[in-house]
Amino acid sequence: MQQRSTEPSSCPLTDNNKNDGNILLTKTKILNAAEILFAEHGFNGTSLREITQQAEVNLAAVNYHFGSKKELIKALMKRYLDEFSPRLERSLAKVTKQNEQPSLEQVFTAFLNPLLHLNKFKENGTNIFLQLLGRSYSDSQGFLRWFITSNYPGIIDNFTAAVHQAYPELSTEEMFWRLHFTMSTAVFTMSSTDALIDIAQNDFNEKVNVEGVIRRIIPYVAAGVGAPVQR
Repeated sequence: MQQRSTEPSSCPLTDNNKNDGNILLTKTKILNAAEILFAEHGFNGTSLREITQQAEVNLAAVNYHFGSKKELIKALMKRYLDEFSPRLERSLAKVTKQNEQPSLEQVFTAFLNPLLHLNKFKENGTNIFLQLLGRSYSDSQGFLRWFITSNYPGIIDNFTAAVHQAYPELSTEEMFWRLHFTMSTAVFTMSSTDALIDIAQNDFNEKVNVEGVIRRIIPYVAAGVGAPVQR
C-alpha cells in the first residue's frame, strides 16, 4: 500500500496570496517613492528613473502597475483624495445645514479635520497632499485637474456652494481668483511648515504643530476671500 506523503504540498491559494502581497508591496513602494519626489521636485522635475531608483524597483514594474507617468500621478492623488473627499463633503454639508449663512471662517474650518486625517492615514500626509495639489497647478498638469474635477466633483461643487452661501455677492469669476490665491497661500505655507514651526519656537518661544499652522491660515484666507467686491 502506497503511503501518503507527509511533505507539505504547494497550495495554489497560498502561492496566489504571496504573489498578491508582493504585487501590493511593489505598488506601494512605487507610490511612496513617487509622492516624496513629486512633492519635492514637482511632476515635471521628476523622472520615472528617479522614482524607480528611490523605490528600488525596475522600470518595468512601473509600466506594469501604472502604464505611464500620468497614470502613476493619478493613482497617487487617488489614494489621498479617496480619504479626503468624503470627509470634506460631510464637513461642508454640516456647516451649510447648521447655518443659513455661515461665515467664511466656518467654511474654511470645515477643511481642518479632513486635512488632519491625512496625517493619520499617512505620515506627513497633510503636507504632502497639499504640495501635490499645488504641483497640479504650478506644473500645468491639466489632465490632473480634469481627473480631480471629474472623479471628485463634490470637492469643488460643495466648497463653491458653501462660499456662495457665505458670501452671495461674490461672482463666479471673482471666486476663481480668490480661491486661486487661497490655494497658493495654503500650498506655500504647508510646504514651509517645518521652517515655520522652528521660527515660532526659536523667535517667539511658541510651540506650534501642523494643526496650529492651519488654524492660523484660516482667518487669513477667509478675510481675503471675504474682502469687499470692487465695483
